[in-house]
Amino acid sequence: DTFSNFYEPEIAIAATRVLEAGGYQVVVPKPVCCGRPLLSEGLHEEALARTRDTVAQLMPYIELGYPIVGLEPSCLLTMRDDYPPLLQSQDARTLSTKVLLIEEFLAQEATAGRLSLPLAPLAQRALLHGHCHQKSIATTAGTHATLKLIPDLEVTEVDSGCCGMAGSFGYEAEHYDLSMTIADRVLLPAVRAASEDTLLVANGASCRHQIMDGASRQVRHTIQVLADALTDGK
Repeated sequence: DTFSNFYEPEIAIAATRVLEAGGYQVVVPKPVCCGRPLLSEGLHEEALARTRDTVAQLMPYIELGYPIVGLEPSCLLTMRDDYPPLLQSQDARTLSTKVLLIEEFLAQEATAGRLSLPLAPLAQRALLHGHCHQKSIATTAGTHATLKLIPDLEVTEVDSGCCGMAGSFGYEAEHYDLSMTIADRVLLPAVRAASEDTLLVANGASCRHQIMDGASRQVRHTIQVLADALTDGK
């Protein structure tokens, strides 16, 4: 996704480490925007061009049997939820059934007995904030299952609703006060109350930045927590 490619490449690097430690070969397609930012701003025609590019870029991998795994919930779930009605094509419908959040993929592989990761115990508490797209279109079950692969890690999900950022909404001056009011309802108080050694986990880029800006705490993507627990020596 665009966020991992250009803003937080360390997350994509962590994902590659984890997948390779599990014995998977990682192929990174040519970067294309999924169209989510354009859709959120109502730029329908411009978004259609991006969605068509994305489908064209990913379909050859699907035809070869590759699972399509993503890191940013808003991007990945746009392909799952928005592409079929937008494009009304068989390729879009096929793609929508083949894309997986990285936690969904890892949880699926672990359940099937195909995943073995060298993970060190982590006797800490993790406070998880679920992304709105993920909570409404998918679930956070895969995130919980993936974090629980780490021995001794205690995971609690905050019943926080939206973080208030909602893509670019909270960055816009006219929405700032409302954005912070939403964040201060449950999420930020829970973060501020968490001990310093509590891991803060949020998979959405906008969610992480809302927490970092609103509570001055560092936040990790699920895959970074797994990468930190690897004992592969890298």
